[in-house]
Amino acid sequence: MPISEVKKNLNNIKSGQSYTRGEELPKLLESRILILDGAMGTMLQRYKLSEEDFRGVKNSHRFKDHPIDLKGNNELLSVTQAHIITEVHEAYLTAGSDIIETNTFGATSVAQDDYQLGFMAREMNLASAKLARNACDKFSSITKPRFVAGALGPTPKTASISPDVNDPGARNVSFEQLRKAYYEQVEALVEGGVDLLLVETVFDTLNAKAALFAIDEFFENSGERLPLMISGTVTDASGRILSGQTVEAFWNSLRHAKPLLFGLNCALGATLMRPYIAELSKICDTAISCYPNAGLPNPMSETGFDETPEMTSRFLEEFSKDGLVNLVGGCCGTTPEHIASIAAAVAKYKPRIWKNMWQTYRETD
Repeated sequence: MPISEVKKNLNNIKSGQSYTRGEELPKLLESRILILDGAMGTMLQRYKLSEEDFRGVKNSHRFKDHPIDLKGNNELLSVTQAHIITEVHEAYLTAGSDIIETNTFGATSVAQDDYQLGFMAREMNLASAKLARNACDKFSSITKPRFVAGALGPTPKTASISPDVNDPGARNVSFEQLRKAYYEQVEALVEGGVDLLLVETVFDTLNAKAALFAIDEFFENSGERLPLMISGTVTDASGRILSGQTVEAFWNSLRHAKPLLFGLNCALGATLMRPYIAELSKICDTAISCYPNAGLPNPMSETGFDETPEMTSRFLEEFSKDGLVNLVGGCCGTTPEHIASIAAAVAKYKPRIWKNMWQTYRETD
């Protein structure tokens, strides 16, 4: 992209004017390995927040009398403790992240109903998107633009699997409930200024299809079209996501959405994730993403996971050296220290080359 265009886009961002969001991402993915941020939850644990902190009672009495506990509802912090979410975003941007995720993993009405806050979903997403947008605008430069990924988590419910072992046909959520909740989330995220949409930690392909249906519906209704990133999670050594698909089947089930990025995150550490990333790298005609946990869970460690920044970055460096990835970052247990180490480790390697890069992106217009 000519420097004049980069300057124009940057000036538009800083002046508050809209532009074709995420339009620089395909070219950047072709030129270098991009860096996603790390875990939000891991960072929030460092603040040792109390029930009163989650309710924000020092600043407002809005949730003072809410009937159930709110501690652990990280998405609510975008409303009650906005400065903390901003601090986490800025820590990851300082560490070198090109893309940061909104604090909206569990910000659907379906997920928030567990806290009796389903009515807050739109407000949470809008507030979270604005916080991430402001942080990115603060750190963006002509040579290193920063981007906001609107995060759509899987929800705590599954449309494919029965919650009752005695009733295989039972379901605790419908496709329509998920579609409606995701549409509300997408609408608020885009209004808040995200550059791309990330359907992440997919353990049930039908849930993901509901999210992608809602996204496509929003694009058609609004006339706006943002790049898509889809990331699944392989839950064990079977090499399958929870709803039973292999990574190849997972890709073939969702490739119709024409994502710009496709990959895996979460459950497994990088070493166990490698064969599945290698498989996706062979079959996908999109850019490949990988942001693993910092190894396997360990409740005795400070972050709850085993791997140090040096360990995680070394594993992702191997992926980069072998030409498997276009974007890397961290999931559970990773910190700004992990992200800084990862960014330094992969900087000298070229990104994976894939077929039809521009066609894959342009066909979504």
